[in-house]
Amino acid sequence: QVHGQGGVKFQNWAKTYGSSPELYFQPTSVEEIREILDMARKRDKRVKVVGGGHSPSDIACTDDFMIQMGKMNRVLKVDKEKQQVTVEGGIFLSDLNVELSKHGLALANLGAVSEVAAAGMIGTGTHNTGIKHGILPTQVIALTLLTASGEILECSESINADIFQAARLHLGCLGIVLTVTFQCVPQFHLHEVAFPSTLTEVLDHLEDHLKRSQYFRFLWFPHSENVSVIYQDPTNKPPSSSSSWLWDYAVGYYLLEFLLWISTFVPSLVCWINRFFFWLLFSSRVENIAISYKIFNYECRFKQHVQDWAIPIEKTKEALLELKAALENNPKMVAHYPVEVRFARGDEIWLSPCFQRDSCYVNIIMYRPYGKNVPHLNYWLTYEGIMKKHGGRPHWAKAHSCTRKDFEKMYPAFPKFCSVREKLDPTGIFLNTYLEKVFY
Repeated sequence: QVHGQGGVKFQNWAKTYGSSPELYFQPTSVEEIREILDMARKRDKRVKVVGGGHSPSDIACTDDFMIQMGKMNRVLKVDKEKQQVTVEGGIFLSDLNVELSKHGLALANLGAVSEVAAAGMIGTGTHNTGIKHGILPTQVIALTLLTASGEILECSESINADIFQAARLHLGCLGIVLTVTFQCVPQFHLHEVAFPSTLTEVLDHLEDHLKRSQYFRFLWFPHSENVSVIYQDPTNKPPSSSSSWLWDYAVGYYLLEFLLWISTFVPSLVCWINRFFFWLLFSSRVENIAISYKIFNYECRFKQHVQDWAIPIEKTKEALLELKAALENNPKMVAHYPVEVRFARGDEIWLSPCFQRDSCYVNIIMYRPYGKNVPHLNYWLTYEGIMKKHGGRPHWAKAHSCTRKDFEKMYPAFPKFCSVREKLDPTGIFLNTYLEKVFY
């Protein structure tokens, strides 16, 4: 008999969304999960699976049954010859990175945060940057899915191929991902170089930057022309670091939070803060060499609201200049730094924001200093309007205002995904409020 806990409050990392599930489960086996699903069916309850809780939206929230997969987190198989690893869906990428390292392997690309579960990362389409690299689920070559009926499906390019293309970005609505097989690469170190530039320069020479560095991204500081360009490339040089506690934390975290808190009383200070921090922390060249996952992962600073849409790569310049002009034309609308701009290769995953097109992700942020909410609705709606106009698709983990009508226009394979979902979960046991907006 599996036992669920009552009275557990779930909150996402940013503390922007939360829920109070009736029962909270931490299963240790497939049998236990099947029991939970049986109980849910008998009591007419829905079930949501949660991993690291990093999604800055309500995609994992439920008032019914919540399953946290953290106890099903083993590495099941490492195939050194094929450079492949099979893991349980609840393993955090932070633990997987260390395990792979012991075998001389690594994932070719990782997001900014590794405190995310393998199954959750593919659930929402986690991405990083690098025009030769797809979103993280493109590294998945097989998975097993426990469906609402209790059946286990093996999925890959050759077995249940349609379900595989749906499940590589599954939104938590097709079933419960039990295992994931990743295609890895030999372990490698990255040389990171960050240097100052201007928005005009970067946008005018975007092609050159994309060719010059394998994992190129840039940070734009709204209310200015300032940009920090970041190149990350494999290297054989020994590890070295130029970061320091004083700059990274005392200044880049504590001082920033304090000044942004003051700006909640005087919003016009934000323009000055963005420029001041660029001058203080980003106006000189900085280099760093470390094992790949330590360079890919970086501090998200403090709690925040965030949006992140993918637009066709050829729309990058137009969209960013439009966002810049919108801020200039609305002096009351303020935007925290940075606007992070990243790139990803097109793929064939049905609900991938990069489905059949190379894409540029434009990530905007509004911090919540000391948990205080900063007015951001105008900025959010302006940004969404620009992204939609340029054929954008929102990151599934982030909060957005899109509905089924929008997704039908954005995703050619949306009807295919819906038919697979309806077949695998006819009673909607894996739905919640977020997903109802997506599908109904």
